[in-house]
Amino acid sequence: MGKTWEQLEQLQPTVLRMLQNSLKKHRVAHAYLFEGLRGTGKKDVGLLLTKSLFCDSLIEGYKPCEACHNCRRITSGNHPDVHLVEPEGQSIKVDQIRNLQAEFSKKGVESLRKVYLIVHADKMSNSASNSLLKFLEEPSAETVAFLLTEQPQRILPTILSRCQILTFQPLLPNIMAKQLMENGVEPQKAHILAQLTNNIDEALELNVDEWFAQAQKIVVKLYEVLKKNPLEAMVTLQGEWFQHFKEKEQIHRGLDLLLLIFKDLLYIQLDKEEQIVFKAESERLKQFALNTSGRRLTDTMSVILEAKRKLDANMNPQLMMEQLVLKIQEGSTFV
Repeated sequence: MGKTWEQLEQLQPTVLRMLQNSLKKHRVAHAYLFEGLRGTGKKDVGLLLTKSLFCDSLIEGYKPCEACHNCRRITSGNHPDVHLVEPEGQSIKVDQIRNLQAEFSKKGVESLRKVYLIVHADKMSNSASNSLLKFLEEPSAETVAFLLTEQPQRILPTILSRCQILTFQPLLPNIMAKQLMENGVEPQKAHILAQLTNNIDEALELNVDEWFAQAQKIVVKLYEVLKKNPLEAMVTLQGEWFQHFKEKEQIHRGLDLLLLIFKDLLYIQLDKEEQIVFKAESERLKQFALNTSGRRLTDTMSVILEAKRKLDANMNPQLMMEQLVLKIQEGSTFV
């Protein structure tokens, strides 16, 4: 079953308030673009609003009952007038949009209303985008479109101009951590995971992932040897880091964890210990925090962010990490 109105209202209050007003005033737009990070509830909200449009027993005039025939079929993905389009392989092909148009040229199977959701709308091929544009230019009064994307800049401006754009905010880490704990994640792990991803499912997978558990240990070890001497840091890179962090996504994850350690040191210096995420290491981190300055910590965080940019620009990962270690040590982050 999808998330309820109340659950999604906690995650995206502004978006849900706007949609509630639209439903109550019967002013639902013919096309919406939901943009925001992965895991912020875009698809859940699209399906929830779809249920509101088809529900036989609305609660308070806008909330779907979740129990009627239409609500249950939308939840199970079996409603004949609700169509979900997702990338086939790397992109959404023109044939997928043409099939959608052919489907929508017919009358609704059970009602006049029809809804379609395009997931990863930024992955439409050029011909698919142009085909969709024609479709959006001549909207049927009873057709509603939801385009979902993490990268709105990749969608044709002419498509964007025909949609009502709703921005989904990243989940606040404390809300995310609370949700993870409700799903059985230990508090110490929940706070780290909430800083690394906005996606509950991804966080729950990481929580039981042996690779991720080992990654945290290696990152803490690298941080500790950074304070000693360049040679020991290079030995740790060669002996442990490069063996464990192989794919680009894994290296990004490692750098994110390293960044969190320096953020924790900064929080300790600012007397905001309740915000630190490496809670198991808090006593050791307090000692380290005494031996450096806030300026040096922020400089080091900038260097790590720069390393992430180089990684995205396809710099050799081994060279990037060796440069990062030397830069952190040259910057005298530790005294």
